[in-house]
Amino acid sequence: MTNANEKQLAGCIDHTLLSATATSEQIKRLCSEAKSYGFYAVSVNPRWIALAAEQLHGSKVKVGGVVSLPLGADTTKIKVAQTKEAIFAGADEVDMVADLAAIVEGDERYLHHQLQLVLRVCRSMRPFVVLKVIIESAALTREQKIFACQIADRCGVDFIKTSTGMNPAGGATVEDIKLMKEAAPNCKIKAAGGIRTAKQAIEMLDAGADRIGTSSGVHIIREFKETTMA
Repeated sequence: MTNANEKQLAGCIDHTLLSATATSEQIKRLCSEAKSYGFYAVSVNPRWIALAAEQLHGSKVKVGGVVSLPLGADTTKIKVAQTKEAIFAGADEVDMVADLAAIVEGDERYLHHQLQLVLRVCRSMRPFVVLKVIIESAALTREQKIFACQIADRCGVDFIKTSTGMNPAGGATVEDIKLMKEAAPNCKIKAAGGIRTAKQAIEMLDAGADRIGTSSGVHIIREFKETTMA
Protein backbone atom coordinates (compact mmCIF):
# COMPACT_ATOMS: atom_id res chain seq x y z
CA MET A 1 0.00 0.00 0.00
CA THR A 2 3.04 2.29 0.06
CA ASN A 3 2.19 3.40 -3.48
CA ALA A 4 -1.56 3.52 -2.86
CA ASN A 5 -3.68 6.28 -4.24
CA GLU A 6 -6.29 8.22 -2.31
CA LYS A 7 -9.18 6.01 -3.42
CA GLN A 8 -7.39 2.81 -2.43
CA LEU A 9 -6.51 4.15 1.01
CA ALA A 10 -10.04 5.42 1.66
CA GLY A 11 -11.39 2.04 0.59
CA CYS A 12 -9.53 0.40 3.48
CA ILE A 13 -10.99 2.66 6.18
CA ASP A 14 -13.84 1.95 8.58
CA HIS A 15 -14.98 5.47 9.51
CA THR A 16 -15.65 5.22 13.24
CA LEU A 17 -17.71 7.05 15.84
CA LEU A 18 -18.15 5.09 19.07
CA SER A 19 -18.44 7.89 21.61
CA ALA A 20 -21.20 7.31 24.15
CA THR A 21 -22.25 10.94 23.71
CA ALA A 22 -22.47 10.84 19.91
CA THR A 23 -25.66 12.45 18.60
CA SER A 24 -27.89 11.66 15.64
CA GLU A 25 -26.50 14.68 13.79
CA GLN A 26 -22.95 13.43 14.30
CA ILE A 27 -23.92 10.00 12.99
CA LYS A 28 -25.50 11.61 9.92
CA ARG A 29 -22.31 13.61 9.35
CA LEU A 30 -20.22 10.43 9.74
CA CYS A 31 -22.29 8.71 7.05
CA SER A 32 -22.13 11.74 4.74
CA GLU A 33 -18.33 11.84 5.10
CA ALA A 34 -18.10 8.11 4.43
CA LYS A 35 -19.97 8.54 1.15
CA SER A 36 -18.02 11.65 0.15
CA TYR A 37 -14.58 10.17 0.84
CA GLY A 38 -15.31 6.64 -0.32
CA PHE A 39 -14.65 4.90 2.99
CA TYR A 40 -15.35 1.19 3.10
CA ALA A 41 -17.69 1.29 6.09
CA VAL A 42 -18.87 3.22 9.10
CA SER A 43 -18.58 1.73 12.58
CA VAL A 44 -21.20 2.79 15.12
CA ASN A 45 -22.74 1.76 18.43
CA PRO A 46 -25.89 -0.44 18.34
CA ARG A 47 -28.01 2.62 19.17
CA TRP A 48 -27.22 4.09 15.76
CA ILE A 49 -27.09 1.11 13.37
CA ALA A 50 -30.60 1.65 11.99
CA LEU A 51 -29.95 5.35 11.41
CA ALA A 52 -26.65 4.63 9.66
CA ALA A 53 -28.31 1.99 7.48
CA GLU A 54 -30.98 4.51 6.52
CA GLN A 55 -28.41 7.21 5.72
CA LEU A 56 -26.26 4.86 3.65
CA HIS A 57 -29.05 3.07 1.80
CA GLY A 58 -28.22 2.87 -1.90
CA SER A 59 -24.54 3.67 -1.37
CA LYS A 60 -21.53 1.34 -1.45
CA VAL A 61 -20.60 2.12 2.17
CA LYS A 62 -21.15 -0.79 4.57
CA VAL A 63 -22.65 -0.48 8.05
CA GLY A 64 -20.58 -1.90 10.89
CA GLY A 65 -22.08 -2.47 14.32
CA VAL A 66 -20.15 -3.23 17.51
CA VAL A 67 -20.99 -6.01 19.96
CA SER A 68 -19.90 -6.22 23.62
CA LEU A 69 -17.82 -3.05 23.34
CA PRO A 70 -15.56 -2.19 25.10
CA LEU A 71 -15.03 -5.04 27.61
CA GLY A 72 -16.07 -8.22 25.81
CA ALA A 73 -17.28 -9.63 29.12
CA ASP A 74 -20.89 -10.33 28.14
CA THR A 75 -22.04 -13.94 28.15
CA THR A 76 -22.15 -15.88 24.92
CA LYS A 77 -25.95 -15.81 24.98
CA ILE A 78 -25.93 -12.01 25.21
CA LYS A 79 -23.36 -11.68 22.42
CA VAL A 80 -25.42 -13.89 20.14
CA ALA A 81 -28.52 -11.80 20.87
CA GLN A 82 -26.63 -8.52 20.32
CA THR A 83 -25.29 -9.84 17.01
CA LYS A 84 -28.78 -10.75 15.81
CA GLU A 85 -30.13 -7.36 16.88
CA ALA A 86 -27.30 -5.53 15.10
CA ILE A 87 -27.89 -7.47 11.89
CA PHE A 88 -31.65 -7.00 11.94
CA ALA A 89 -31.09 -3.27 12.48
CA GLY A 90 -29.05 -3.13 9.28
CA ALA A 91 -25.44 -4.09 10.07
CA ASP A 92 -23.45 -5.59 7.18
CA GLU A 93 -20.50 -6.27 9.47
CA VAL A 94 -20.13 -7.00 13.19
CA ASP A 95 -17.12 -6.06 15.31
CA MET A 96 -17.30 -8.17 18.48
CA VAL A 97 -14.95 -7.95 21.44
CA ALA A 98 -13.68 -11.42 22.33
CA ASP A 99 -13.89 -12.75 25.87
CA LEU A 100 -10.57 -11.43 27.14
CA ALA A 101 -10.67 -13.54 30.31
CA ALA A 102 -10.81 -16.68 28.15
CA ILE A 103 -7.77 -15.47 26.22
CA VAL A 104 -5.78 -14.63 29.37
CA GLU A 105 -6.68 -17.94 31.02
CA GLY A 106 -6.13 -19.95 27.85
CA ASP A 107 -9.70 -21.26 27.97
CA GLU A 108 -9.82 -22.66 24.46
CA ARG A 109 -13.16 -24.39 24.87
CA TYR A 110 -15.02 -21.27 26.03
CA LEU A 111 -13.51 -18.95 23.42
CA HIS A 112 -13.96 -21.40 20.55
CA HIS A 113 -17.58 -22.07 21.51
CA GLN A 114 -18.39 -18.35 21.75
CA LEU A 115 -16.83 -17.48 18.41
CA GLN A 116 -18.55 -20.41 16.73
CA LEU A 117 -22.00 -19.42 17.95
CA VAL A 118 -21.63 -15.77 16.95
CA LEU A 119 -20.16 -16.74 13.58
CA ARG A 120 -23.08 -19.12 13.02
CA VAL A 121 -25.48 -16.18 13.27
CA CYS A 122 -23.42 -14.16 10.78
CA ARG A 123 -23.17 -17.07 8.33
CA SER A 124 -26.91 -17.79 8.50
CA MET A 125 -27.67 -14.47 6.81
CA ARG A 126 -27.96 -13.94 3.04
CA PRO A 127 -25.70 -12.33 2.12
CA PHE A 128 -23.62 -13.42 5.09
CA VAL A 129 -22.48 -10.83 7.59
CA VAL A 130 -18.76 -10.23 8.10
CA LEU A 131 -17.48 -11.00 11.63
CA LYS A 132 -14.49 -9.16 13.06
CA VAL A 133 -13.19 -10.37 16.44
CA ILE A 134 -11.41 -7.81 18.62
CA ILE A 135 -8.67 -9.28 20.83
CA GLU A 136 -7.30 -6.09 22.49
CA SER A 137 -3.77 -7.05 21.45
CA ALA A 138 -1.96 -4.33 23.42
CA ALA A 139 -3.25 -5.84 26.67
CA LEU A 140 -2.00 -9.36 25.88
CA THR A 141 1.31 -11.21 25.99
CA ARG A 142 2.78 -12.59 22.77
CA GLU A 143 1.60 -16.09 23.70
CA GLN A 144 -1.93 -14.85 24.44
CA LYS A 145 -2.11 -13.04 21.09
CA ILE A 146 -1.04 -16.17 19.24
CA PHE A 147 -3.55 -18.28 21.20
CA ALA A 148 -6.44 -15.91 20.39
CA CYS A 149 -5.50 -15.67 16.72
CA GLN A 150 -5.17 -19.42 16.29
CA ILE A 151 -8.61 -20.04 17.82
CA ALA A 152 -10.18 -17.35 15.62
CA ASP A 153 -8.43 -18.77 12.58
CA ARG A 154 -9.71 -22.27 13.32
CA CYS A 155 -13.25 -20.98 13.79
CA GLY A 156 -13.11 -19.28 10.40
CA VAL A 157 -13.94 -15.70 11.41
CA ASP A 158 -13.42 -13.11 8.69
CA PHE A 159 -11.21 -10.62 10.53
CA ILE A 160 -9.18 -10.39 13.70
CA LYS A 161 -9.04 -6.83 14.96
CA THR A 162 -6.33 -5.43 17.21
CA SER A 163 -8.19 -3.13 19.55
CA THR A 164 -11.29 -1.29 20.67
CA GLY A 165 -9.28 1.92 20.97
CA MET A 166 -10.61 2.23 24.51
CA ASN A 167 -8.22 0.05 26.49
CA PRO A 168 -5.56 1.91 28.53
CA ALA A 169 -2.97 -0.63 27.35
CA GLY A 170 -3.01 1.01 23.90
CA GLY A 171 -3.99 0.30 20.33
CA ALA A 172 -2.56 -1.15 17.14
CA THR A 173 1.15 -1.63 16.48
CA VAL A 174 3.00 -2.74 13.37
CA GLU A 175 4.54 -5.60 15.36
CA ASP A 176 1.14 -6.91 16.41
CA ILE A 177 -0.20 -6.75 12.86
CA LYS A 178 2.69 -8.88 11.62
CA LEU A 179 2.29 -11.37 14.46
CA MET A 180 -1.48 -11.65 13.97
CA LYS A 181 -1.07 -12.15 10.22
CA GLU A 182 1.40 -14.94 10.86
CA ALA A 183 -0.68 -16.62 13.59
CA ALA A 184 -3.95 -16.46 11.62
CA PRO A 185 -3.07 -16.87 7.92
CA ASN A 186 -6.69 -17.51 6.91
CA CYS A 187 -8.08 -14.36 8.54
CA LYS A 188 -7.93 -10.77 7.44
CA ILE A 189 -6.57 -8.24 9.92
CA LYS A 190 -8.12 -4.95 11.01
CA ALA A 191 -5.84 -2.44 12.69
CA ALA A 192 -7.60 -0.07 15.10
CA GLY A 193 -6.73 2.08 18.07
CA GLY A 194 -4.59 5.19 17.93
CA ILE A 195 -4.31 5.43 14.13
CA ARG A 196 -4.55 9.15 13.44
CA THR A 197 -2.14 9.91 10.57
CA ALA A 198 -1.73 8.84 6.97
CA LYS A 199 1.76 7.56 7.79
CA GLN A 200 0.42 5.29 10.53
CA ALA A 201 -2.34 3.97 8.27
CA ILE A 202 0.07 3.15 5.46
CA GLU A 203 2.47 1.46 7.90
CA MET A 204 -0.34 -0.76 9.20
CA LEU A 205 -1.42 -1.72 5.68
CA ASP A 206 2.17 -2.42 4.66
CA ALA A 207 2.52 -4.67 7.72
CA GLY A 208 -0.39 -6.79 6.54
CA ALA A 209 -3.57 -5.07 7.73
CA ASP A 210 -6.51 -5.29 5.34
CA ARG A 211 -8.67 -2.68 7.04
CA ILE A 212 -8.10 0.39 9.23
CA GLY A 213 -10.52 1.41 11.97
CA THR A 214 -10.21 5.07 12.87
CA SER A 215 -12.16 8.13 13.91
CA SER A 216 -9.58 10.23 12.02
CA GLY A 217 -10.44 9.06 8.51
CA VAL A 218 -11.12 12.51 7.10
CA HIS A 219 -7.87 13.88 8.54
CA ILE A 220 -5.94 10.87 7.22
CA ILE A 221 -7.20 11.32 3.65
CA ARG A 222 -6.66 15.08 3.68
CA GLU A 223 -3.14 14.60 5.02
CA PHE A 224 -2.47 11.91 2.42
CA LYS A 225 -3.59 14.23 -0.38
CA GLU A 226 -1.39 17.05 0.89
CA THR A 227 1.60 14.72 1.12
CA THR A 228 1.19 13.25 -2.35
CA MET A 229 0.63 16.68 -3.91
CA ALA A 230 3.67 18.21 -2.22
